[in-house]
Amino acid sequence: MNHSFRFAKREDTALILQFIKDLAQYENMLDQVAADENTLEHWIFDEKKLEVVFVLDEEGKEAGFALFFYTFSTFLGKPGLYIEDLYVKPEYRGRGYGKGLIKKLAAIAVDRGCARLDWMVLNWNQPSIAFYQSLGAKPVDDWTVYRVSGPTLNDLATSEK
Repeated sequence: MNHSFRFAKREDTALILQFIKDLAQYENMLDQVAADENTLEHWIFDEKKLEVVFVLDEEGKEAGFALFFYTFSTFLGKPGLYIEDLYVKPEYRGRGYGKGLIKKLAAIAVDRGCARLDWMVLNWNQPSIAFYQSLGAKPVDDWTVYRVSGPTLNDLATSEK
């Protein structure tokens, strides 16, 4: 299947938020979505710190999306792309749209001189893990993700010690 893609425009902000909520619902994390249209519009279109690409169906309708941003590897001395979210609507799954998105992101990374493409997947999400592994992706088992957020982040930022 030949997919078409387009980058998000400002008027897509509500659609981006809906995709984020759909992904959060799939991941049983909808209660954690605090993003709103104003915040997304600011970071994607004003600050230009995030980018969104859509995969389109045969009629040009958005079948899925990926939200990504740059990282940097000091060891490699090159940037990378980090996929924060990748989601394909259930009715389009199994038809190559997810693979199309990953291939598009890989092409963007190569075109922009990036050394790698990274993302995280929930440990319980075996369908996604199998899909990513079928594309040649490998888990990074030697690293553990650490996070400071919410009140702990605020406390850390303002602590005297």
